[in-house]
Amino acid sequence: MNREPSSATGRFVLGITGASGAAYPLRLLELLLRGGHEVHLVVSDYGRRLLADEAGVRAITLEGLLPGLAPSTDSAPAPESGRGRDPGALPGRLIVHPNKDVGAVIASGSFLHRGMVVLPCSSASLGAIASGSGSNLLTRAAMVCLKERRPLILCHRETPLSLIDIENMRTVTLAGATVCPTNPGFYLNPRSVEDLVDFIVGKTLDLLGVEHGLKTRWEGREKQD
Repeated sequence: MNREPSSATGRFVLGITGASGAAYPLRLLELLLRGGHEVHLVVSDYGRRLLADEAGVRAITLEGLLPGLAPSTDSAPAPESGRGRDPGALPGRLIVHPNKDVGAVIASGSFLHRGMVVLPCSSASLGAIASGSGSNLLTRAAMVCLKERRPLILCHRETPLSLIDIENMRTVTLAGATVCPTNPGFYLNPRSVEDLVDFIVGKTLDLLGVEHGLKTRWEGREKQD
């Protein structure tokens, strides 16, 4: 069925490429699923290597990616992650698509969803999207977002930037994408790597229009005499 989930929840596409930062998409995926959202996941070949090297992920399944959310878990959802959701319904809300399957449903403009995130986004994938290359499912799904005027968030992680990267960022921005580099702020006085990860994930959820309880926003300080 191609109908979108109810307005209280949503359907999103998540692409993972080979730039470093496996903790980012895993945390984003966790919060979307806990929040009752449907996630269509596509991982590039280098993205699979990234997940294995940085997070020990050996299988692109719910249990392999987020073992704590597998149906057998007894833990209750965190308050920030969608209170009252049924953990047993999680497997049906994660749909994994092979990156070589350019005929998958997310490659069609008639497939309705609320936005796509590429996190992390490598320079190679950025360049492929900027040039309109749809040789794999990840880049093809991104191209569909652009032509259908749906949110496309590219969380570029590599640094420093070459002129090619900068021009590609300009191109995708003019085409309608949002470039959201994985540059965390320090004004909230982070205490751990997890705090830094949540900063970026929170920014991404904001761009998707998804409510969350992560501490990511500057609220100002009282003026001192």
